[in-house]
Amino acid sequence: MDKKNLPIGIEFYKKIIDEDYYYVDKTLMIKELLDRQSYVSLFTRPRRFGKTLALDMIKTFFEKELDEWGNEIDNSRYFDGMKIIAAGEKYMRNMGQYPVIFLSLKSAKQLDAATAVWMIKKQIAGEYIRHQYVLSSNALLKPEKELFQKIMALSEDNRIYVDAIAFLSRCLSRYHRQKTIILVDEYDVPLENAYFSGFYQEMTEFVRSLMESSLKTNADLKFAVLTGCLRVGKESIFTGLNNLNVISIISDS
Repeated sequence: MDKKNLPIGIEFYKKIIDEDYYYVDKTLMIKELLDRQSYVSLFTRPRRFGKTLALDMIKTFFEKELDEWGNEIDNSRYFDGMKIIAAGEKYMRNMGQYPVIFLSLKSAKQLDAATAVWMIKKQIAGEYIRHQYVLSSNALLKPEKELFQKIMALSEDNRIYVDAIAFLSRCLSRYHRQKTIILVDEYDVPLENAYFSGFYQEMTEFVRSLMESSLKTNADLKFAVLTGCLRVGKESIFTGLNNLNVISIISDS
Protein backbone atom coordinates (compact mmCIF):
# COMPACT_ATOMS: atom_id res chain seq x y z
CA MET A 1 0.00 0.00 0.00
CA ASP A 2 1.47 3.34 -1.09
CA LYS A 3 2.06 5.96 1.54
CA LYS A 4 0.09 9.17 1.17
CA ASN A 5 1.74 12.55 1.42
CA LEU A 6 0.92 15.10 4.09
CA PRO A 7 -0.92 18.14 2.69
CA ILE A 8 1.49 20.69 4.15
CA GLY A 9 0.46 24.17 3.10
CA ILE A 10 -2.40 22.94 0.87
CA GLU A 11 -5.64 24.80 1.50
CA PHE A 12 -7.79 23.42 -1.31
CA TYR A 13 -10.08 20.52 -0.43
CA LYS A 14 -10.47 19.26 -3.99
CA LYS A 15 -6.69 19.16 -4.51
CA ILE A 16 -6.23 17.06 -1.37
CA ILE A 17 -8.83 14.54 -2.53
CA ASP A 18 -7.79 14.53 -6.20
CA GLU A 19 -4.11 14.01 -5.42
CA ASP A 20 -4.76 11.54 -2.59
CA TYR A 21 -3.18 13.40 0.31
CA TYR A 22 -3.91 12.47 3.90
CA TYR A 23 -7.10 14.21 5.05
CA VAL A 24 -8.44 14.34 8.60
CA ASP A 25 -12.17 14.00 8.01
CA LYS A 26 -13.83 17.16 9.30
CA THR A 27 -16.96 16.88 7.20
CA LEU A 28 -19.16 16.62 10.30
CA MET A 29 -18.68 20.38 10.54
CA ILE A 30 -21.39 20.43 7.88
CA LYS A 31 -23.76 18.57 10.22
CA GLU A 32 -22.87 20.96 13.04
CA LEU A 33 -23.65 24.01 10.92
CA LEU A 34 -27.01 22.61 9.86
CA ASP A 35 -27.91 21.46 13.38
CA ARG A 36 -27.02 24.79 14.99
CA GLN A 37 -29.03 26.74 12.41
CA SER A 38 -26.98 29.83 13.28
CA TYR A 39 -27.44 32.75 10.92
CA VAL A 40 -23.78 33.81 11.28
CA SER A 41 -21.03 31.65 12.83
CA LEU A 42 -17.53 32.88 13.68
CA PHE A 43 -14.88 30.17 14.10
CA THR A 44 -11.82 31.53 15.93
CA ARG A 45 -8.68 29.39 15.76
CA PRO A 46 -4.93 30.06 15.89
CA ARG A 47 -3.00 30.20 12.64
CA ARG A 48 -2.19 26.90 10.93
CA PHE A 49 -5.31 25.22 12.36
CA GLY A 50 -6.80 24.47 8.94
CA LYS A 51 -9.40 27.25 8.86
CA THR A 52 -9.09 27.91 5.14
CA LEU A 53 -9.22 24.21 4.27
CA ALA A 54 -12.32 23.74 6.43
CA LEU A 55 -14.09 26.63 4.69
CA ASP A 56 -13.10 25.30 1.26
CA MET A 57 -14.54 21.90 2.21
CA ILE A 58 -17.80 23.58 3.31
CA LYS A 59 -17.91 25.48 0.01
CA THR A 60 -17.34 22.28 -1.99
CA PHE A 61 -20.21 20.55 -0.20
CA PHE A 62 -22.89 23.23 -0.30
CA GLU A 63 -22.17 25.04 -3.55
CA LYS A 64 -24.21 24.60 -6.67
CA GLU A 65 -21.07 25.25 -8.63
CA LEU A 66 -21.29 26.42 -12.21
CA ASP A 67 -18.58 27.09 -14.73
CA GLU A 68 -18.36 30.43 -16.56
CA TRP A 69 -20.92 29.25 -19.12
CA GLY A 70 -23.45 28.19 -16.49
CA ASN A 71 -22.87 24.44 -16.68
CA GLU A 72 -23.26 22.62 -13.36
CA ILE A 73 -20.21 20.95 -11.80
CA ASP A 74 -20.84 17.74 -9.83
CA ASN A 75 -18.77 17.71 -6.62
CA SER A 76 -20.41 14.69 -4.96
CA ARG A 77 -17.40 12.43 -5.54
CA TYR A 78 -15.32 14.56 -3.17
CA PHE A 79 -17.35 13.23 -0.25
CA ASP A 80 -17.26 9.53 -1.07
CA GLY A 81 -16.47 7.66 2.15
CA MET A 82 -16.61 10.80 4.30
CA LYS A 83 -18.43 10.92 7.65
CA ILE A 84 -21.08 13.36 6.46
CA ILE A 85 -22.55 10.65 4.20
CA ALA A 86 -23.21 8.41 7.23
CA ALA A 87 -25.01 11.33 8.91
CA GLY A 88 -27.98 10.65 6.66
CA GLU A 89 -30.21 12.06 3.95
CA LYS A 90 -31.30 14.97 6.15
CA TYR A 91 -27.85 16.46 5.62
CA MET A 92 -26.92 15.06 2.24
CA ARG A 93 -29.90 16.67 0.52
CA ASN A 94 -28.16 20.02 1.08
CA MET A 95 -25.20 19.04 -1.09
CA GLY A 96 -24.80 21.19 -4.18
CA GLN A 97 -27.95 23.21 -3.55
CA TYR A 98 -26.79 26.78 -2.82
CA PRO A 99 -24.90 29.62 -4.46
CA VAL A 100 -21.78 30.34 -2.40
CA ILE A 101 -19.64 33.46 -2.03
CA PHE A 102 -16.13 32.69 -0.76
CA LEU A 103 -14.01 35.65 0.25
CA SER A 104 -10.51 35.53 1.75
CA LEU A 105 -9.16 38.66 3.41
CA LYS A 106 -5.78 37.19 4.34
CA SER A 107 -3.94 39.13 1.61
CA ALA A 108 -4.99 42.58 2.90
CA LYS A 109 -1.74 43.14 4.82
CA GLN A 110 -0.35 46.26 3.17
CA LEU A 111 1.28 49.27 4.82
CA ASP A 112 -1.21 51.84 3.55
CA ALA A 113 -5.00 51.96 3.54
CA ALA A 114 -5.44 52.46 -0.21
CA THR A 115 -3.49 49.32 -1.12
CA ALA A 116 -5.14 47.23 1.60
CA VAL A 117 -8.60 48.28 0.42
CA TRP A 118 -7.55 47.54 -3.17
CA MET A 119 -6.61 43.98 -2.20
CA ILE A 120 -10.05 43.44 -0.64
CA LYS A 121 -11.68 44.89 -3.75
CA LYS A 122 -9.59 42.49 -5.85
CA GLN A 123 -10.89 39.53 -3.84
CA ILE A 124 -14.47 40.73 -4.27
CA ALA A 125 -13.96 41.22 -8.01
CA GLY A 126 -12.61 37.68 -8.21
CA GLU A 127 -15.89 36.32 -6.87
CA TYR A 128 -17.82 38.41 -9.37
CA ILE A 129 -15.67 36.96 -12.15
CA ARG A 130 -16.27 33.44 -10.81
CA HIS A 131 -20.02 34.03 -10.94
CA GLN A 132 -20.13 36.00 -14.19
CA TYR A 133 -22.49 33.42 -15.72
CA VAL A 134 -25.37 35.44 -14.20
CA LEU A 135 -24.74 38.15 -16.81
CA SER A 136 -25.86 35.83 -19.61
CA SER A 137 -29.32 35.38 -18.06
CA ASN A 138 -32.39 37.56 -17.70
CA ALA A 139 -32.23 37.36 -13.90
CA LEU A 140 -30.65 40.82 -13.65
CA LEU A 141 -31.88 44.15 -14.94
CA LYS A 142 -29.66 46.21 -17.23
CA PRO A 143 -28.52 48.64 -14.46
CA GLU A 144 -27.70 45.66 -12.24
CA LYS A 145 -25.61 44.08 -14.98
CA GLU A 146 -23.78 47.37 -15.48
CA LEU A 147 -23.00 47.62 -11.76
CA PHE A 148 -21.93 43.96 -11.71
CA GLN A 149 -19.50 44.62 -14.56
CA LYS A 150 -18.07 47.73 -12.86
CA ILE A 151 -17.33 45.79 -9.68
CA MET A 152 -15.88 42.91 -11.69
CA ALA A 153 -13.63 45.35 -13.56
CA LEU A 154 -12.17 46.82 -10.34
CA SER A 155 -13.70 50.26 -10.60
CA GLU A 156 -11.80 53.04 -8.84
CA ASP A 157 -15.04 54.14 -7.19
CA ASN A 158 -14.80 52.57 -3.72
CA ARG A 159 -18.42 53.46 -2.96
CA ILE A 160 -19.77 50.65 -5.10
CA TYR A 161 -17.82 48.09 -3.06
CA VAL A 162 -19.16 48.89 0.40
CA ASP A 163 -22.17 46.62 -0.12
CA ALA A 164 -20.73 44.54 -2.96
CA ILE A 165 -21.02 41.21 -1.12
CA ALA A 166 -24.69 41.84 -0.37
CA PHE A 167 -25.31 42.84 -3.99
CA LEU A 168 -23.61 39.70 -5.29
CA SER A 169 -25.68 37.54 -2.94
CA ARG A 170 -28.84 39.19 -4.30
CA CYS A 171 -27.76 38.53 -7.89
CA LEU A 172 -26.95 34.90 -7.15
CA SER A 173 -30.17 34.30 -5.21
CA ARG A 174 -32.22 35.67 -8.06
CA TYR A 175 -30.39 33.54 -10.63
CA HIS A 176 -30.47 30.30 -8.61
CA ARG A 177 -33.80 31.00 -6.87
CA GLN A 178 -32.10 29.97 -3.67
CA LYS A 179 -30.59 31.91 -0.78
CA THR A 180 -26.82 32.42 -0.73
CA ILE A 181 -24.18 31.08 1.66
CA ILE A 182 -21.37 33.53 2.47
CA LEU A 183 -17.95 32.31 3.65
CA VAL A 184 -15.32 34.81 4.80
CA ASP A 185 -11.83 33.54 5.64
CA GLU A 186 -9.46 35.45 7.96
CA TYR A 187 -11.87 38.35 8.37
CA ASP A 188 -9.65 39.90 11.06
CA VAL A 189 -6.40 40.12 9.04
CA PRO A 190 -7.06 43.56 7.48
CA LEU A 191 -8.16 44.92 10.86
CA GLU A 192 -5.12 43.64 12.73
CA ASN A 193 -2.84 44.92 9.98
CA ALA A 194 -4.54 48.33 9.93
CA TYR A 195 -4.22 48.64 13.70
CA PHE A 196 -0.45 48.23 13.58
CA SER A 197 -0.07 50.26 10.37
CA GLY A 198 -1.99 53.30 11.59
CA PHE A 199 -5.23 53.29 9.58
CA TYR A 200 -7.50 51.17 11.79
CA GLN A 201 -10.47 53.57 11.72
CA GLU A 202 -10.57 53.76 7.93
CA MET A 203 -10.32 50.00 7.51
CA THR A 204 -12.88 49.35 10.24
CA GLU A 205 -15.43 51.54 8.48
CA PHE A 206 -14.89 49.75 5.16
CA VAL A 207 -15.04 46.22 6.60
CA ARG A 208 -18.00 47.12 8.84
CA SER A 209 -19.98 48.24 5.81
CA LEU A 210 -19.14 45.01 3.98
CA MET A 211 -20.14 42.85 6.95
CA GLU A 212 -23.28 44.66 8.05
CA SER A 213 -24.80 44.88 4.57
CA SER A 214 -24.12 41.21 3.85
CA LEU A 215 -24.68 39.64 7.29
CA LYS A 216 -27.16 41.85 9.15
CA THR A 217 -29.66 43.25 6.66
CA ASN A 218 -29.40 40.66 3.88
CA ALA A 219 -32.69 38.98 3.01
CA ASP A 220 -30.85 36.75 0.50
CA LEU A 221 -28.56 35.11 3.08
CA LYS A 222 -29.00 31.41 3.94
CA PHE A 223 -26.17 31.47 6.50
CA ALA A 224 -22.62 32.75 6.84
CA VAL A 225 -19.40 31.35 8.30
CA LEU A 226 -16.42 33.53 9.18
CA THR A 227 -13.00 32.43 10.37
CA GLY A 228 -10.25 34.35 12.11
CA CYS A 229 -7.71 34.27 14.89
CA LEU A 230 -9.30 37.08 16.89
CA ARG A 231 -12.75 37.96 18.06
CA VAL A 232 -12.98 41.64 17.17
CA GLY A 233 -15.55 43.35 19.40
CA LYS A 234 -19.06 43.76 18.06
CA GLU A 235 -18.69 47.50 18.40
CA SER A 236 -15.89 47.41 15.82
CA ILE A 237 -17.45 45.71 12.79
CA PHE A 238 -20.42 43.70 14.03
CA THR A 239 -22.49 46.57 15.38
CA GLY A 240 -26.02 45.37 16.01
CA LEU A 241 -25.29 41.84 14.81
CA ASN A 242 -26.97 40.05 17.70
CA ASN A 243 -27.12 36.70 15.94
CA LEU A 244 -23.35 36.11 15.85
CA ASN A 245 -22.48 32.64 17.14
CA VAL A 246 -18.81 32.57 18.22
CA ILE A 247 -17.20 29.10 18.28
CA SER A 248 -13.71 29.20 19.78
CA ILE A 249 -11.18 26.46 20.35
CA ILE A 250 -12.53 26.00 23.89
CA SER A 251 -16.18 25.78 22.90
CA ASP A 252 -18.02 22.58 23.80
CA SER A 253 -18.55 21.65 20.16
